[in-house]
Amino acid sequence: MSRIVNVGAAQLGPIQREHSRAEVVDRLVTFLEEGGRRGCDVVVFPELALTTFFPRWFIEDEAELDEFYETEMPGPETKRLFDAAKRLGVDFVLGYAELTPDRHRYNTSVWVDASGEVLHKYRKVHLPGHAEHEPWREFQHLEKRYFEVPPLDEGFTVSRAYDGIIGTLICNDRRWPEAYRSLGLQGVELITIGYNTPVENLPAPDHDRHSWFHNELVMSAGAYQNGTWVVGVAKAGNEEGVPMIGGTCIIAPSGEVVARVATEADELISAACDLDATVSYKASTFNFAVHREPEHYHRITGQKGATPPQ
Repeated sequence: MSRIVNVGAAQLGPIQREHSRAEVVDRLVTFLEEGGRRGCDVVVFPELALTTFFPRWFIEDEAELDEFYETEMPGPETKRLFDAAKRLGVDFVLGYAELTPDRHRYNTSVWVDASGEVLHKYRKVHLPGHAEHEPWREFQHLEKRYFEVPPLDEGFTVSRAYDGIIGTLICNDRRWPEAYRSLGLQGVELITIGYNTPVENLPAPDHDRHSWFHNELVMSAGAYQNGTWVVGVAKAGNEEGVPMIGGTCIIAPSGEVVARVATEADELISAACDLDATVSYKASTFNFAVHREPEHYHRITGQKGATPPQ
């Protein structure tokens, strides 16, 4: 049985605050239709794909904040996307802000199959930025204020699809090798990663010129070191006056980029991802059962910050 998954990576250009859910869903449906014409099995959308990146603002009014969250999936505006997936026979991966019935807030991604059912759900673990208003900043990065880390019994999980094993990370997760390895230890063969990443790192402006390099570096390393495909998808361009990196790409288990966008606007790239290409890496250099030495890794889970020697 062929284990080739035709993956579409749907980079979004900026979503401004004035754009309605209906306008954004129109763009997503257009991507799904284009993915269907290209023969995609799945189309991957970015993190927070339904709204502008609202953590850039300090919002004190809870009712105003709630407007950026989805209380159900699908909801009235997103049902058209689910209907399009069923009509076209194409899966999709969608990032959004989730507000649960008991008022918990998560940065979430769902993998929806072609029947319109949620196949896999992930809530972002590595929340970047800060929790309190920092007036000195040109723009805020308040993910630690507006989202929670998921419960310990959720975390990094995988699901079976396409006769293989799939998983999801979100944005800042891609910078942490523990995230890929947690999925790799469950045999993952295809990881999707949506992101919204500003060009400017305000606390460390000397990093700015490396933004695109670091983005691709961490995803290529995660792919190679775990013998998996990685699909990284951006929301890019100038959003509410804040430039966001693009760099959407599809990366093979070798760490090689096999498809990459050319713009910072709405753009769909695609690649045939053969899950069998993961096998040689998992059976040789990264045969975890043979080569890992977990008894020497106690610091990774035993402490949080760095502890220099005395």
